[in-house]
Amino acid sequence: MKPELMTLNINGRSHIVTLAPNVTLLHALRDLGYMDVKCGCEQGDCGACAVLVDGVAVNSCLVLAGQADGCHILTAAGLGSVRQPHPLHVAFADSGAIQCGYCTPGFIIAAKALLDHNPQPTEFEIREAISGNLCRCTGYGQIVEAIQTAAETLRVRSAHAEHDPENPIAEGIQ
Repeated sequence: MKPELMTLNINGRSHIVTLAPNVTLLHALRDLGYMDVKCGCEQGDCGACAVLVDGVAVNSCLVLAGQADGCHILTAAGLGSVRQPHPLHVAFADSGAIQCGYCTPGFIIAAKALLDHNPQPTEFEIREAISGNLCRCTGYGQIVEAIQTAAETLRVRSAHAEHDPENPIAEGIQ
């Protein structure tokens, strides 16, 4: 197979790469150093490799890298930083939703996709949104709690931002 030139826009950085057409987005991301994208089942069953591609959550093990050429790809690490973590990062840590941490990036991506479209989800909607993600350590109670907490934090920040568009706290909450 002849390698193809493509641009992968990951967490705000553009990478021009040459890859064989059968390389999955999962392996391209990990080869580029995005180790928060986990290699779990490689069959689309566990959700550990979930990323957002143009705002849609996908299992990167089921997407060819060429299908993401020119798209905006967001990994869990791209949501925030150590100094300015995303509310989902904070809520997962504070709620005890992280045990071994292997599944956490996939859950955070699934939660981000949900909250982008439904800022006030019910517990049932949260459980449905994370149903493609597997965790062997926590059960799912703490994960649901973390998503509920992050949703509330994001709603409060959004309400503050509406009243004060110059509010620096509102920056980067999306």
